[in-house]
This record gives sequence, structure tokens and C-alpha cells, in this order.
Amino acid sequence: MTPTAGPAQGNHRATYREVLAEPRFRLLFSTRAVSITADALRITTFSVLVYSSTGSALLSAVAFGTGFLPQLFGSLLLGSLADRLPPRALITGGYAVTCAAALLLALVRVPIAASLAVVALVSLATPVFHGASSRLVAQSLKGDAYVLGRSLNNIAGAGAQLFGLALGGVAVAALGPRRALAVSALLYLGCALAVRIRLPRLRPTEYGGTPGGAVGERGAVRASLQGAGLLLRGRTVRRLMLAQWLPPAFVAGAEGLIVAYAGERHFAPGWYAVLMGCLPVGMLVGDLLVGRLLRPRGRERLVVPLTVLSGLPLIGFAAQPGVGVSSCLLLLAGFGYAYGLGLQRPFLDALPPEGRGQAFGLLGSGSMTLQGVGPVCLGSVAAGLGTGGAIAVAGGAVTLTAGWMLTWHRAGREPSRTTIPASTTASS
Repeated sequence: MTPTAGPAQGNHRATYREVLAEPRFRLLFSTRAVSITADALRITTFSVLVYSSTGSALLSAVAFGTGFLPQLFGSLLLGSLADRLPPRALITGGYAVTCAAALLLALVRVPIAASLAVVALVSLATPVFHGASSRLVAQSLKGDAYVLGRSLNNIAGAGAQLFGLALGGVAVAALGPRRALAVSALLYLGCALAVRIRLPRLRPTEYGGTPGGAVGERGAVRASLQGAGLLLRGRTVRRLMLAQWLPPAFVAGAEGLIVAYAGERHFAPGWYAVLMGCLPVGMLVGDLLVGRLLRPRGRERLVVPLTVLSGLPLIGFAAQPGVGVSSCLLLLAGFGYAYGLGLQRPFLDALPPEGRGQAFGLLGSGSMTLQGVGPVCLGSVAAGLGTGGAIAVAGGAVTLTAGWMLTWHRAGREPSRTTIPASTTASS
């Protein structure tokens, strides 16, 4: 892997207890888990609401994707605000705006086009306050504690998403889609109040922002585009972002075909749900074991092997396995997702301190966008090769990505940090 720089090169192994002892991380971690639950509840309930109003499966799918796809544009156009505005106001405002949007959809009967526009506008701002939150986490946790913090966020995020989906089904059945949306609004409101009350107000020197950081729209857009361009032009940052974007996108594409695969193989009703649950279960176990048992350098040495493990089992679907074998293959692929833990320290070390918020926002929004595109691309492949063949293609693509990552060892020494000129972070 790309060599890390500075004090993060130590091989001290942190513990989850140490990470959770940090008050600022504990607050951001808990509110993020609640907001992910609210996200899953809001997005699925909104999709149900659109389908019940229109009877259109296409519009229902568009309603589901509208919460994800605009995030990349928001990161590119507004991402610099994550480094330039006070984090408490930014994070609180993000949760408050999302709460207001959910309440609007719950209480006011607006045309479908207008409701889709509301969700899209909120999604544009999502990378900004998520980037500010991730930046604070990186400032609060040092060395291996930061990696375990990311591990905890991954574990809690997967669990919260599953809980949110289950809660959505129960809430829609018991309350109807509009009242279920109001439940998600209450969860966002709780997050906003918790951050507003418990997160201290930080001076610009404490969060790395620029005094007088509030900027006009034109200045923010220009600075965001310049900052994103400089980040992506840096070879180290670009490689590490692609390494965290591509395998999840390919695996998400394979995951999107599981229901169709179970149907083609005539599995008993309900088995598709078991298969769908195998990937997240494998991810949870992998994050726990790799995060807790291995030292930092051990995780970084295993990045390529674990990436191979996330792709190689999927190639086995070319043989059209039955339920038992398919479950085992998906569990192994999910375990390999822990490869990302070994990339966290190199990625953090490669980022300029003045652009970390934007970088984290870009990382998350790019990943969400590609994971939305992956199922569409693999669905097209399945039309020609069948679902088993398409899942195998996804596994092959992950394995090829691992081979590309292996070539980094042969590259010459390169700068470990991208420098963003002051003109992109100063107020315009």
C-alpha cells in the first residue's frame, strides 16, 4: 500500500472502548446511527408513498434513487462548505433541513414532481454536513483509534439500515406512509437537538475553518469545484478513493441481482431474504474481527487479499450454486469488505488538513452514486449472461480491481499529501 506519513505510522492497536470514551465521537456516532435509521425509513416510505399515489413502478424506483444520486453533484458544487463553516451549525442545520423535508412530505399533499425535487435538493446538501461530521471524527480520534471509529460507523450503519428498513415496513403497515414519514422527521429532529445541545461551539482554529467562513453561493461553488479538482488530480488521493469506490459498486451490482437469481433458480419463497442478509452479516463479522484483532500494519498488508476475498466468491455464481453454497459465498464476499479498514490511515494521511471535510463528503457521495449505478450496469449484463453470469462478472471486476491495487507496490515514491492552495479555502 501507499506508505503512510507522520505519527499514523505507529502500530499501536486501539480498542473499541477507547474510541467510545471520546465524547465528541460518541455524540456523532450515535446521532449518525439514528439518522441512518431515519434515512432508511424515509427513503423506503417515500417510495411506497409515490407508488401508492401513482401505481408506477418506475416512479417508485426514481423516488428511491433520488435520495442518493444527487449527492455527488452536491459534493462537487458545495463540498468546500464542510471545511469553511462552523460544524455545529452545519450538522444541526443538515438534520433540521432533512426533518423539515420529511415533515413537508408527510403533512402536505404536493405533486409528485415537486416532492421528488424536495428530496433531490436535500440530497444535494447531504455530503456537506456528513463531510463536516467526518472531519470532526478525524480530528477527535488519532492513529488506530480513527480506523476503529470508522469500523464502528460501518457496523452501526449496516445495523441501522437493516433496522430502518424493518421499522419502515412496520410503520407503513401500522400508520400509513405519511405518518411513517413523520416518524422519520422526529428521528431527524432528535439528532438536530442532540448536536445543537451537546456539541460545543468551536472556533475556526479548532475545526480548521476560515474566519468569516460564510460565503456567497458563487464563492462556495468555485471553491468546491477547485478543491474537488485538486483532490482528484492528486494520484495518491485519487487511487485511494477509487479503491474505496469500485469494489463496493461492483458488489452492490451483484447484490441487486440476488432476488432475480433466487427466482431463476426456483428457490423456495423467502430464501431470497436469507441470501440478501448474508452480505451484511459477513460485513459485520469482517469489520469486527479485522478491526479488533489485527494491528494497523496487519490490516494494511491484508488490503489486497481481503479485496480478492470480496470478489472471488462471487465468481462461483457462474456455476449456478444452490441455496447453501450461495449463502456461504455471499458471507465470504461480505467478510472481504473489511479491506476498507486498511485504507483508512493512508487515505487520512494523504488528505490536506484544510480540505478533509470536502474529501470525506466526496468519498461518501461518490460511493453512494456508484453503488446506485452498479445494479443498473449489472442488470444489463444479466440480460445476456443470466443473473449467475452477471454476478460472476461483478466478482471478476472486483478481483481485477485488487490486481490494480497490487501494482501500487511497484510505483515509484510519490507525494503522500495533496496541497490545496489557500485561495480555495479562503472566503471569496
